[in-house]
Amino acid sequence: METPAPLAHLLQALEVGDLATAKAAAAALQRSGPGSTQLAAEVLHELRQPLLGVKAYAQLLAEETGTVGPLKLLLAQVERMEQIISDFVRLSSDRTAPQQRLSLATPVWAAAKLFSLNPDSARISLEVEAPETITVQGNARLLEQLTLNLLNNARDAMGGRGRIKVLLTLEGSAPVLYVADWGPGIPREMREKIFEPYVSSSKRGTGLGLAVCKRIAQEHRAQISLAPTDTLPDQPPPSTVFRISFPATVEVPTTQRKRVLIVDDESIIRMVFRDLLGKEFEVLEAGTAEEALDLLRNERVDLIVTDKNLPGLSGLALAQQARMMNPQARILLMTGYPSLGTTQEALELGVMDYLLKPFDDIRQVRALIRAAIASPPAQPRTATGRRVDVIDDNATSSRTVMEALTRLGLEPRLISTTEIAAMEPPMAVVVSWDFTPAYGRKALELGKALAQGAPFIVLVEHLTMETTLDSLRAGAIACLPRLFFDAPALSRELSRALKLGTP
Repeated sequence: METPAPLAHLLQALEVGDLATAKAAAAALQRSGPGSTQLAAEVLHELRQPLLGVKAYAQLLAEETGTVGPLKLLLAQVERMEQIISDFVRLSSDRTAPQQRLSLATPVWAAAKLFSLNPDSARISLEVEAPETITVQGNARLLEQLTLNLLNNARDAMGGRGRIKVLLTLEGSAPVLYVADWGPGIPREMREKIFEPYVSSSKRGTGLGLAVCKRIAQEHRAQISLAPTDTLPDQPPPSTVFRISFPATVEVPTTQRKRVLIVDDESIIRMVFRDLLGKEFEVLEAGTAEEALDLLRNERVDLIVTDKNLPGLSGLALAQQARMMNPQARILLMTGYPSLGTTQEALELGVMDYLLKPFDDIRQVRALIRAAIASPPAQPRTATGRRVDVIDDNATSSRTVMEALTRLGLEPRLISTTEIAAMEPPMAVVVSWDFTPAYGRKALELGKALAQGAPFIVLVEHLTMETTLDSLRAGAIACLPRLFFDAPALSRELSRALKLGTP
């Protein structure tokens, strides 16, 4: 096929480095029709390979002789030819580039870095304000090219020393990018056609940079325009301000609504929870433990709220099997008939809390469910040693605990003060509720902090519902009455709680 005359003229001009003629030939080629334009894009794309070879050898020569004289001019001309080819190919291509959700700051900062590496930018003061939190749907490479073209355009317009400012902000929910400079400004007669190909007020420019910017903006459904010089609050105001406004960000939920499974054989209780939580969570229901287990085998659930007394399997049996299916399952237990024994069972099963019916304040129940869902799932940690920290200041009971742990082949470390030296996380912690320096709930907080994710056991002189519930809510794995055990008996209970097997 015969090469169209405008394309031949363009190739000849590029061959001899005549940029003015190349620009005129490119304009004529674009007017000649889409077929010729596409052919030109393909031919120019092929020119990149030999041009790359010329540039590579010129750079190798520069390493030996320095970038001076004719070699410096050669490299500058090659880079300008590369820019012409790149811009023209972009304008001629009908192919849309792939896009994804990205932080707009990433291509902005990448362009700023490339701009600063160019020796021609050495006398330019560049300021960039680009927060990472502003996102768009786009192509990072093209957005980098858009920003770099605007920076190069501003630098070339100033022709030497000057100041450029890049500002990325939100106007409402729309991301907006400003590129401002304090150069000579754009003549009034050129402002209407500044984004047309081959229009440039700079002798150095190709006249394609801003046209490429407009094309890239269109691909991103963005609007590029000249903004009033007083748009930015800087004083003195800039002489030129480009504004690129992207489509308003639409918040798309990244996660599904949290799911709460209510297990109760009373339909009125399930209805109350459905009305209480339905606007905030997805509420699933089951009337029996068996029905709940069938559901858990097929559905994702973020929290289980179950009655203790169910027909068939009990709520405690459901909790046990649910934890076997998912060791990180979050479970709340409800009952109208509380007992110390079932509270102890709930604690050892890892139940998060124990709700007593009838509820005094249904809003507190909702707040408790919110807190349970927001809390991170327990992350089981594999013990790396045999050390067990014992927090106790009672000489008699601490001696019994130390002996019981030693019988299990463990290495107890006694702590009788709140001034604790930092060490590697222990295998487990045994904390006395009656620890004098930090009594009761403060002792629980101390034990949990010292455990650093390891299991901790509470020893209490008087075992009550209150101490057991507080231990459960703190995340302990057991609450034991310390005065009821001698060393062998306590050893068996500690082995059971820590799942070590019978000593």
